[in-house]
Formats: sequence, C-alpha cells, structure tokens
Amino acid sequence: MSSFIPCISWVPRGAAREIPEKVDLTKQELEQFILNAQEEFDDEDEELVEGTEELKQGSVKSEAAEGRVKQGDSDSLAEYDLDAYDEEEDDNVNLGDNIGALIVHASNEDDPYVTLKDTDQYEDEDFKIKPSDNLIVAGKVERDCSILEIYVYNQEEQCLYVHHDLPLPAYPLCAEWLNFDPNPEKPMGNYVAVGNMTVVIDVWNLDVVDCLEPAFSLGSEKPKKRRKAAEPGAEGHTEAVLDLSWNKHARTVLASASADKTVILWDMSQKKPVDCLTSHTDKVQTLCWHPFEAQTLLSGSFDKSVVVYDCRNPKENHRSWRFAGEVERVVWDHFSPCNFLVSTEDGFVYCLDARSEKPLFTLKAHNGEVTGLALSSQVKGCLVTSSSDKQVKIWNILGNKPSLVHSRYMNMGVVFCSACCPDEPFIYCFGGQKGGLRTWDISNVSAVNTTFASCKRSQVAVPWSSSAVDSVACSANDVAMVPQLQ
Repeated sequence: MSSFIPCISWVPRGAAREIPEKVDLTKQELEQFILNAQEEFDDEDEELVEGTEELKQGSVKSEAAEGRVKQGDSDSLAEYDLDAYDEEEDDNVNLGDNIGALIVHASNEDDPYVTLKDTDQYEDEDFKIKPSDNLIVAGKVERDCSILEIYVYNQEEQCLYVHHDLPLPAYPLCAEWLNFDPNPEKPMGNYVAVGNMTVVIDVWNLDVVDCLEPAFSLGSEKPKKRRKAAEPGAEGHTEAVLDLSWNKHARTVLASASADKTVILWDMSQKKPVDCLTSHTDKVQTLCWHPFEAQTLLSGSFDKSVVVYDCRNPKENHRSWRFAGEVERVVWDHFSPCNFLVSTEDGFVYCLDARSEKPLFTLKAHNGEVTGLALSSQVKGCLVTSSSDKQVKIWNILGNKPSLVHSRYMNMGVVFCSACCPDEPFIYCFGGQKGGLRTWDISNVSAVNTTFASCKRSQVAVPWSSSAVDSVACSANDVAMVPQLQ
C-alpha cells in the first residue's frame, strides 16, 4: 500500500473561518523547528545503534555475493551499450517548426498558448471557505510520510479538492473534529484532534494554513525505557491512541481509546487527564459519547466487549455486553437515544438497547471485519457499513428489522473508514487502501430513494450551534458532567 487513508472526519458548514490564517515562519523560527526535530531524531538514533552494527556485519558477510550479482548483471546488460546511450544522435529531429513553443514570455498575458490569463483570482476563490462548504479531514499515509489533508466539499457545486495539508509525526489512526478553542476568550473554534501510533494526541487548528506544529498536545511521549514502568492515565496513554470522541455538551472533554487497554477522559482546558477507565482487558478500539447525555460514554474493545459508562462515577456505574468477535466500531443511534450499534471483526452488526441484555437484532453484514458504521445524519433507519471485504452496503434498519438496500464495491481495496455528512443525509465519505478519499451521494441509487422517500428528514441539534440550546430535549441531569471537570 503506497498511499492510503485510515481515518476521516467531517467539519460542519459554518464552523470554518471564511479566510484561513496563513503562517509565515521567520528564519529563526524555522531553524528552531529543525533543531527541535533533530533532537527528537537523535533520541531515536540511540536505540538504533545496536541494529546498525548488526547490519554492518551482515553487509560485510554478503559483500562477495553482492559482487557476483553485480558482475552477472553487467554481463547481461552489455548488449544494450548503456555507456554510449547519451551519445546517440537523431539526424531527423527538426526544432525549427516548434521553436515558437520554446519562447519564454514575461507574463501569461503575452503568451498566446495560455488561455487562463489570471490564476490569482481562481486561487483566491479556492482558498476562501464558503458558508455552503463542508470540510473533510483525512489522515493520509504515503510510503513513509504521514499528512493530514483538509478537503473542501461543496454539494451544490459538486466539487471536492484539497485546500491545504498538515504534517503529522506518525501514522494517523483516528481524527475527531471539535470546536473547543484553548483560548478562553474565544468561545468556539475549528480544530481536529488526531491520534496516532505514538502516545500523544495532537490538536490542530484547521483555520491556520502552513503551520508545522499542532495548537496543543495531550499526553507526553517519554523514552521507551521510562514508559514501560509508567501506569496509563497518570500523564496520558502508554501505547498508541486508537480512537477519539469529543463531548459536544461538555466541550472541554475529549475521550481517547488506546492499545494500553484504557480510556482516558481529558480536560482540554488544562491539557490534563482527569480520569482513566480500566474496565477492558485488551486494546480499546472504539468509543463514542452519547448524542444527548453528556455523562454517558460507550467503548468497544478487542476483548470482545462493549461498556457503557456513567462518567460521573464510571468505576461504579457501568454496564458491559460480550460478543463473539472483537469489537471494531460503536455508535449511538441519535434517533433512538437508548439504542447503540456495534460491529465486529467477524462481519456482524448488533443493535442493543442500553437498558436490556439481549440484542434488538443481529445482522451478518459482511464477510470481513466491519470497519465503518455510519448512520445517516438526518434520515432515521439509514445505515451504511463498510468492510475489509472491499464492499460498502446500505441498510434499512427501521423497526429493528434490517434489510439490505444496496451494495457496492468501491474499487479502493479494503475500506478502512466511513462517515456521513452532518449537513446532508445521503452524502458519505470513505477512506481506504487505495484511490484516496471518496465521496458518494447514495441518493443517486434508485433503491435508496424508494426505501427512504417517505422518511422525514430531521436535523439533529448540534451543541456547537447557537440555536441548539433550546432544541435539545434532555433534562438537567442528562447534561451534568463528571465532577472533576466542574
């Protein structure tokens, strides 16, 4: 896999700054950045010394064999006379007829071959974020390079392009948009938290272009020898961060799941962990805050279980369910707030009521692990799943009686992740093994229109919006947060 996308996240319309800020680094700032990076590399180099010595010894032993291989290659290539390749001449080439194409003009205005005279206008239009634009954040891995690509998506104009990108220190595993701003004078922001193969969670400002460092980070990456003895939760995670979920009602709170078998609740205003949940016995793969209850958190693990926590007292108030396979994804049903969905590595999807033990339904959805589990943002009963079997499937789960509406091979290899647009009920995006980011308007499928034509669209209130306060129907107890954060 030379280039693939393991994680994605949508940004709602109106959340991004119309004209993002550009960072202009001074020479001194750039030198300091390079110096800091060099110090990090030096620390890692100490751990590679022994391995390097072993490689040197191995290369000495294989030197004679390598020489024999090179001699054999030289003999086989002799017939091509590569040494005289650049000396060949072509007497039939006549540049006179095309010499005009080689003339360099002072500007595009003077060049008759350039039909697009002024590109600045178009660049300015692409740089500006319109009120009708969504952003899509995609973690991308290309060979040894990891970046965060920020796309502009406009449904009306049917356009999708990369607006800017950000450098990442390691392989990205999860991305979560949040509108919490670390500046107390700014009530809202446009940020994305990224978990990766390190123990640190980086939070980037999406309204700033060309920045080389995150706005702030959660956790501390210590040398490996010290980290082995560290306990998870004291200063953060001790292994890779596998998933993130932002609490939309308690906006300073971010939950993180890790390979160290824990879930940590972070107070981003203090940049410190405030609680560490240890109910799982294996890697915690996925988690999701309840859409209306600020204290309720759902997590899923490789130990084949999911846990629902009341985070006001999570060690005492939690409930768990077990499954036949390792848990891949969990999500709350925002149209049936007591229900949640679980997908597993053996291809099953389960729907459960948090108040009962038995599933409301069990669905054999795919022939591989179900890597994506995305409910429509506005249409009840519309579920889209993606899988390592390279398929995306659309389901109708109304009445807890799931039925297949449509399936499609995305031609992107293994599909790693999927997400529904928060502002459009039938627009989904996918990240996979190849082909880059893909969007799909599933309303173009006739079976989708037939199945959900009579379904009323309902816009779920978003707490980051100023109009959401009166529209969220929940009690005062429902939006109470963990005492440590009050």
